[in-house]
Amino acid sequence: MRYNKVKLASIGYELAPNVVTSSELEEDLAPLYEAYNLRRGQLERLTGVTERRFWEPGLPIWVPAAKAGKKALDQSNVSPSDIGIFIYAGVCRDNLEPATACAAADNLGVGPAAEVFDVSSACLGVLSGMVRVSNAIELGQTRAGLVVACESAREIVEVTIKRLLDNPDPVKFKKSLATMTGGSGAVGVLLTDDSFGKEGHRLLGGVARSAPSFHHLCRWGPATGVSANAPMEMETDAAAVLEHGVKLGAETWREFKTLLDWNENAPDRIVCHQVGSWHRNAILKAFEFPSDGDYVTFSHLGNIGTASLPMTAAMADERGFLQAGHRVGFCGIGSGLNCLFLGLDW
Repeated sequence: MRYNKVKLASIGYELAPNVVTSSELEEDLAPLYEAYNLRRGQLERLTGVTERRFWEPGLPIWVPAAKAGKKALDQSNVSPSDIGIFIYAGVCRDNLEPATACAAADNLGVGPAAEVFDVSSACLGVLSGMVRVSNAIELGQTRAGLVVACESAREIVEVTIKRLLDNPDPVKFKKSLATMTGGSGAVGVLLTDDSFGKEGHRLLGGVARSAPSFHHLCRWGPATGVSANAPMEMETDAAAVLEHGVKLGAETWREFKTLLDWNENAPDRIVCHQVGSWHRNAILKAFEFPSDGDYVTFSHLGNIGTASLPMTAAMADERGFLQAGHRVGFCGIGSGLNCLFLGLDW
């Protein structure tokens, strides 16, 4: 996919207020650690995640999503009435129906002519939503679109800890390790054409690749047909996800650089989905990309699902890590398995 008319106008984000350290989670798991002689501190050592953030209990998902969307709009000269497509792209939702996008769009005052819907693509949700908006802009169907997402890890982490304490099992604990890295946050990503001014970052194009035969490696949520407020469960074969995800990522990387005609010196910076230290090291090695060109937030924010990559990009921009003239790669890898890489002129 190639784009000539699309700009990433702004990214807004909302941080969850409650900081929870990995040592605090291990304290909650103390009976299991003692029963199986597990050493304290291994959660941080194995994942690189020192802390993550949680929302207050019971907070509706659409509320932080709308706040992040408003922040994105406030950074631009785009008004809610200019939005032609409004997408909610988080894994977490308030209901199976209607679309969580409806509540967020209503709160922001998005006009009645806009398409309003949810997109689901595991941790690639926001990137997939960006592609949907970009396609519409390129075709002249809309001048602007807003993608929002909110993820909440409190519920799945707390229910996982309870299950592990009720039925101590080292095998279950291993499959739950990735769950413990989960964090909470919200983002809003605004995309426009050139009619709103020259500000923004040019979206050049991207590549998508999939390996759906590995759909069973990571699962989160109730079985189909169970109500949305049913008890959730998440299990991840982290080693298999890493092995096959990195392989798919490397294939996507090669095709991505070829599509954009980027040589061995490009891109200048990358922003990847934030999983943990083991994933980052494997990806950088597979890409043959230097560690000083990659920005990291998982150490203090954890894995915030769909919100991780765009939030990390916004923070990298705020801190001057992304600068005008940089060629930037957004590198998303999600369970399923799916990859979606987007390239931008910053």
